[in-house]
Amino acid sequence: MVWRQAQGALIGRSGELGRLAGVLDAAALGQPGVAVIGGDAGIGKTRLVNELVSRARAQGFAVLTGQCAELGDAMPYLPLADALRGAADDPVLAQAVEARPILRRLVPGSWADLGPEAGPGLTQQQLFGSTLSFLAEVSQTAPVLFVLEDLHWADRSTRDLLVFLSRMLQHERICVAGTYRTDDLHRRHPLRPLLAELNRLPLVTAVELGPLGSGEMADYLVSLGGADAQVIGGIIERAEGNPFYAEELLAAEGLPYNLANLLLARVERLSDAAQRVLRAAAVAGRRIDHDMLQKVSGLDGPVLEEALREIVSRGLLLPDGEYGYAFRHALLREAVYNDLLPGERTRLHGEFTRLEGSAAELAYHYLASHDLPGALAASVEAGRRAERLGAPVEAHGHYDQALALWPRVPDAESVAGIDRVRLALLSAAAADESGDPHRAVTQIRELLATERPTAEIWERLAYYLIDSDAVLASIDAAKTAVHLATEQVSLPALPATAGPPSPSPSDSAEAAAPGTAGTSPSGPAGPRPASAVGALAGLVGAGCAVDGHSTEAIVAGAAGPGGRVLARAFATYARALLWSSRHEEVHELAALALEAARAAGVRDAESSGLISLAMVADIQGDGERAEELLALASGIRSGDLSIDLRAIFHHARVQYEHGKLAAAAVTVDHGVRLAHETGLSWSPYGTDLRFLRLLIHYVAGEWEEAGALAAGFAVRVGKLPEAYLSGFALFVEVARGDAIVDERLSWLKPFWDDLLVASIVRSLAAEHALWNGDPRLALDHVDAITEVLEPFDPILIRICATGLWALAELGESGPRADDLLRRAHVAATTGPGGVSVSAMGAEGTAWLARAEAEWHRGRGTAGPAMWRAVAEAFDFGFVYEVARSRWRLAESLLAAGDRTEALEVWEQALSTATTLGAAPLARVLTELGRRARFATTPASPPSEKTAPSLTTREQEVLALVAEGLSNREIAERLFIAHKTASVHVSNILAKLGVSSRTQAAAYAHHEGLPS
Repeated sequence: MVWRQAQGALIGRSGELGRLAGVLDAAALGQPGVAVIGGDAGIGKTRLVNELVSRARAQGFAVLTGQCAELGDAMPYLPLADALRGAADDPVLAQAVEARPILRRLVPGSWADLGPEAGPGLTQQQLFGSTLSFLAEVSQTAPVLFVLEDLHWADRSTRDLLVFLSRMLQHERICVAGTYRTDDLHRRHPLRPLLAELNRLPLVTAVELGPLGSGEMADYLVSLGGADAQVIGGIIERAEGNPFYAEELLAAEGLPYNLANLLLARVERLSDAAQRVLRAAAVAGRRIDHDMLQKVSGLDGPVLEEALREIVSRGLLLPDGEYGYAFRHALLREAVYNDLLPGERTRLHGEFTRLEGSAAELAYHYLASHDLPGALAASVEAGRRAERLGAPVEAHGHYDQALALWPRVPDAESVAGIDRVRLALLSAAAADESGDPHRAVTQIRELLATERPTAEIWERLAYYLIDSDAVLASIDAAKTAVHLATEQVSLPALPATAGPPSPSPSDSAEAAAPGTAGTSPSGPAGPRPASAVGALAGLVGAGCAVDGHSTEAIVAGAAGPGGRVLARAFATYARALLWSSRHEEVHELAALALEAARAAGVRDAESSGLISLAMVADIQGDGERAEELLALASGIRSGDLSIDLRAIFHHARVQYEHGKLAAAAVTVDHGVRLAHETGLSWSPYGTDLRFLRLLIHYVAGEWEEAGALAAGFAVRVGKLPEAYLSGFALFVEVARGDAIVDERLSWLKPFWDDLLVASIVRSLAAEHALWNGDPRLALDHVDAITEVLEPFDPILIRICATGLWALAELGESGPRADDLLRRAHVAATTGPGGVSVSAMGAEGTAWLARAEAEWHRGRGTAGPAMWRAVAEAFDFGFVYEVARSRWRLAESLLAAGDRTEALEVWEQALSTATTLGAAPLARVLTELGRRARFATTPASPPSEKTAPSLTTREQEVLALVAEGLSNREIAERLFIAHKTASVHVSNILAKLGVSSRTQAAAYAHHEGLPS
């Protein structure tokens, strides 16, 4: 019987198609969605998706389709590469791909060099970000349907990409649809947890196809040409609602076979040549090119073409693209492959090893053909290729496979082109990049047990132990690395030498320092800042010695062979000690690591050394020194983008924390641009830079921009990184009293066991409770945070101030208030390990002043002078907090009987609250004005069309604001009182109709006011 495709409408799936069409229609309107379609093999998933694709094309969608293959985790991103290959014929899609080098790498036949800055983990973040931006860009022209078929065969990186897209889509016109076999999902199948995770997301619609009913099956068989009612009835009874099984039974004319035998019965009716071709195709996979078939089958052109025509006419293979063929169903390919004789299968796989193909495919064919040397070489190359594609899980798998083959291959090092130690280091690095540092630690320890220990191996062990939160063990390992490194470079010892440390690290559950990345292989060095030498003079003491060697000897040794390992050993040692109880040792070690890195020319270690030194300076309260060092670090192109972004983030953070908002904005914008240009907006430091940008907008009073960023931070979060971003959105949303706050808090509640999320979210939840008249709930949040944070954590100062606000509202003072104020002072004056902090940044100082004022308010002793000091402390540019402080200042002035100044301060605060859209603050200020019988309508800001008229003195003050000076610095420059300078700035903001110093500075630069 010649195969006949079903004609006409889709039968028996109108309900399922309706649900999918709903997701598609919503996506067209800017409500993205993800559909996962499950069902047994042959149940009709592909037919349903094909109908969805037809509808999408009719509605003007751009359609991308990708197919997973039965190669496990061997070929990363195979369905994405498949989809991008199909995009080449569409000019809009092709142009969007061409603009993204990381995606061009996936397109068959092309290769884009990303330079030396992308390790596998970082490259994966680039690829995920580029895929999202690619789909978003295309969706601006036409809505997009992205189909991923056979997800039960998807590699780990593809599964992670699907989760990423499902979580990150916000308002794009994108619909993602994936299919999977339910009967393939055994208990430990890796797709099971992914489906469970996806089904919790609001964007995801799950559709599972069940068997067709008897009437639907009858209609389907008639559409295939069935005419005998008795035959149709028998088929319906045996097929159990499975359309593909029914179709094969009809083709076999009802013969009593199981499905595999049914499929093979159709194959056996083919000519010998056609069967030969079909068996070769089965070894290739579900898809195969025409030229490849000809080479493997050994048939001449005309004979091959005739055989293919016969196969296609019977519906076993279908044309796929211009030059290839695909099995009509994966079950058919499996049946043919499983029917091959062992020797036949081995021979055919061997034939494929002689053809061109990806390294992963070749490794698969070499293994199946029992060619172990070929499998070893191909596995190593496949691992390297997976690294370059940003697939660390797959890279680790290939490297692990090569390590398993190593003892079975004679002269393995020559065959692999790499020694075993280097291969094991690559495998461990890939494991760490994929988020499994414990596996990396295990591999390095196995290496130490079987190979000669070296400084490099011990340094890598220390690095991965830090990532595994085993800080004490990492210190021991790093010390061993330093000892071996100094021995390897043959340094002259001091007269009294120290013995080598014990190389037996023990695990610890201590937490590693957040935000302290390690080093990685260096890329090309950029120009060193000219001020570097002067800025770092005297960092290392002249008498400093490590492991019995002088500073001078270590730096000299770093310039010779082994210097790179020596520099990294010192850098990792400093990193391990940074947040330990031996914190005081970090300065000398980090400085030594920096000098060794410079001597060895290792730019990534140099940048990391500068960052470590800056963090020590910042912890010790030397903000100026920290900023100076971070400016040097952020000016280095280290060859590792993660380190470069880390340096820029910390530079902007320190500037922000010390009240230099304009400078911080410039720095963070540079970092955001770099992250965007390199596809790293969703990398850890890419997201850190974006939330810092939101904070700068928020503090500077640029709430329209802050709100736009906050709106892009997902509300319905499911993973910790998303929760971090979502928590920062609460700063502006709580202050504006947005309706979304309660929903965002409910989604963030499951993440309160994470310290960073809890410290941000519960602090803002406390403020939200206070604005809504519930100080008891606010105190519950405050107590929960203060009990778990380290006493030196500076965020405690703001949290304690909020708790004291709540106690003052309740009229409670005494031990509880005293304890909160004590905690605030401890956090302000001590650092990790109990080190004394000599000075804080501008914001920390202001919050401490707020805490003290709230403590006095609870006792009824907070006079105007105290609240005026709080307002002045926040007047480094924190527009909203100045207004909040003026609210309390106006209250205290009224209590003191000074209605004139109270009215002036009240008007300033209400004007700011109204301009910002700070509804809760405006509400309490309006109520205060009503009780005080003030006018309740603030003066309207001047129209943007009217040129503001500034006095000569105001123009002078504005020019100094544009230079970034604080009110105190302006007062000193113009020989006027600090309060007078503050009044001038407030008047300038009102006249210009702006809400922040940053906006006023922008006006000054635009108008060209002289400085």
